[in-house]
Amino acid sequence: MMTLIHYVPSTRCEVEMSGALDGIRVLDLSTLVQGPQAAAMLHGLGAEVIKIELPEIGDMGRHVGVLEELGTSAFWEACNRGKRSVTLDLRTEAGHEAFLKLVGVSDVVLSNFQPGTLDGWGLGYDDLAAVNPGIIWAAGSFLGPTGPDALREGADIVGEAAGGVISGIGNDGEPVTTAGTLLADHCGSQNLQTGILAALFARERTGRGQRVDVSLLGGQIWMQAPEYTHYFLTGELAGRSNGGHPLVHALYGVFPTADGALAMAGCPEHLWEGMCRAIERPEWVDHPSYNQYFVTKEIGRQMRQDFLEIFSERTTAEWTERLSAEEQRFSPVRSHDEVTADPQSFANGYIVEVDHPQFGTVNIVGCPIQMSDTPTRPGIEAQQLGQDTEMVLVEAGYDWDELEALRERGAW
Repeated sequence: MMTLIHYVPSTRCEVEMSGALDGIRVLDLSTLVQGPQAAAMLHGLGAEVIKIELPEIGDMGRHVGVLEELGTSAFWEACNRGKRSVTLDLRTEAGHEAFLKLVGVSDVVLSNFQPGTLDGWGLGYDDLAAVNPGIIWAAGSFLGPTGPDALREGADIVGEAAGGVISGIGNDGEPVTTAGTLLADHCGSQNLQTGILAALFARERTGRGQRVDVSLLGGQIWMQAPEYTHYFLTGELAGRSNGGHPLVHALYGVFPTADGALAMAGCPEHLWEGMCRAIERPEWVDHPSYNQYFVTKEIGRQMRQDFLEIFSERTTAEWTERLSAEEQRFSPVRSHDEVTADPQSFANGYIVEVDHPQFGTVNIVGCPIQMSDTPTRPGIEAQQLGQDTEMVLVEAGYDWDELEALRERGAW
């Protein structure tokens, strides 16, 4: 029988939990979105996150889409709020030494460098486990840690392309396009979080950390599991979305209105009579084909054509009133300003109004998870580069003379 070991970092004292991950320390070496957003979610769940950045340069996310009038980047602010900022050059002997000191009192090291980079610096999983056997070493990559193309570099859009997502967006006969958001990065981030949380849970039983690997490619394939399964079983590609989903034959998709668009998520049988009232087609209540939730592919095409004509006859506001009255499964296609104006976005903390030390009263994206006993939290401020370096290292056990020596040796 396996002996269960409850792992408790020796440098920590017991404190009353305020978040589910209270007492967990994460060293975030990652850059741009995939890794930083995963670390941001861990912060939202209560972990202490220490961002480790290259001196003077910092995370590449600081330099993408910079808002010159504000002196910051939306990418940086969105993915790094609430973290502490430490600068270390891990390529130097002194930076390497200081980082290992932090590893000894931490729980998770998170990165998304090209596979093999940290190993080349003597900071691979085996290196860190020798310092702290309980460490969780988590890495995100483009195509995965092994295989013939493992060393290729890439970011979100090439992950979407490599995984087949882009090929399914848009209409037949038109050029392919993107979704307009970072699908591969966000999916990779979610997988990275899940792997880290599972590894922390496993450590409670074994006392040992482990290596966690995810990739943009793997996340995109997983995200399209039904479409890939359709191909595996039939030998046929699911095809492009064409305003809906290629495998969902129902009143499902996006439909232009007189002044915008709305999305329908199908009409179950118990809602069909109400739909006929909303669209003023009482004769369709007993329609031999349309009064079913799911229909054949051919009927689905005809149904879509009929509803494209119907929905084009009124404004989005008019359809919102009519469909809401009949409790239909729909939403207007909204822009970010419309979402922000909706009280529902604030009711559950998805958007939060905060007092920001630099920007004043401002809305920020909140945590999408609510927990009854260990509440989540939004990060508010993204720290200036390296502003917490000395304090974090003092907390790890260095004295001020040792810090000066590290600085002189090029640690930062």
